[in-house]
Amino acid sequence: MGGFEEVPTGTCQEMCPAGELALRRRQGRLHALERGPPEQAVKEYSRPAAGKESPRPEELRPPPVLLATVRHLLSKASRRRPDVSVAEQCAFVTDRLRAVRLDLTVQRASGLPCAAVLERSLVYLLRAGHQLCGEPPARFDAHLHRAQAQECFAALRRAYRDDEEDCAAEPLFQALFLLFNLGTPDALWHILQLPHHIRASSELSTARAINLAYLERNFARFFRLARELPYLQSCALHPHMAGARRLALLTFSHGFSSRNCRYPLDRLAHLLATDSLKEAEALCQAQGLTILEGSVVFQKGSFKDSGPLNHRPSFLLVDGKWGETTLHEFTEGICS
Repeated sequence: MGGFEEVPTGTCQEMCPAGELALRRRQGRLHALERGPPEQAVKEYSRPAAGKESPRPEELRPPPVLLATVRHLLSKASRRRPDVSVAEQCAFVTDRLRAVRLDLTVQRASGLPCAAVLERSLVYLLRAGHQLCGEPPARFDAHLHRAQAQECFAALRRAYRDDEEDCAAEPLFQALFLLFNLGTPDALWHILQLPHHIRASSELSTARAINLAYLERNFARFFRLARELPYLQSCALHPHMAGARRLALLTFSHGFSSRNCRYPLDRLAHLLATDSLKEAEALCQAQGLTILEGSVVFQKGSFKDSGPLNHRPSFLLVDGKWGETTLHEFTEGICS
């Protein structure tokens, strides 16, 4: 059989198709964040499956409606409710953002309209990933969250490639992609294929400098540059901080290994950009290093390079850079 598969064009002008809304009302499946007044349901994610009927146009939202939906979700995420935990709110928003991406994929949306939706989605995913990184796996699945962010980055990079005109926010989001994938050859290769004017942007120049410092194990430069990053770039880099600190301590344990050598704990805390001396001390002790009279004793034989990494939110590197703004205002100020 010949011919091309017809690509559907969404006609649903609401955040949730009428059929799904009626079904979920009957089944009592409206989320607490959707119930009124006013009632504001948002389409749930439904996994595509073999043999499953393709969505009809009235079940698909066109890009302008998807953009309005993402803005609504970011507005919801800006407001805390006492009956909904931060982790539950994140689960709700990320599920609805996943449904947004699926609608874009089914319609094969591309270019700037697609990029505008995905950029805003990524802002939320990066911010939420940092806010919830210290939660137990039962409340926040960091691996699934990271996979969704990677999926969003991949779709956004395709949208940039498909657009004939430059997107104003592309240098920032390409930099976020490199920081989020710190030290990986594939990410660096992708960045090096970009047009010169994007590679030469201040955002990507800084991201490349941080990536290089990490690869060279120049941790003094790495953490100094991390301190200077703006908020969103800090969120993208933060998942690598625990690993970078462990690697730095491993490097120091080999370079400064001596029973008589002492390294001041306060200087180490500053170098590793920890929030407190107590955090730096706990980090050293977790790697088997000894603390004596306010100094660290580096011995390569005692270093323990095992155990889970301790991910926790950082005020110095991330939260302290947020400022006085709402998530909606912040996002609209940086996205296409």
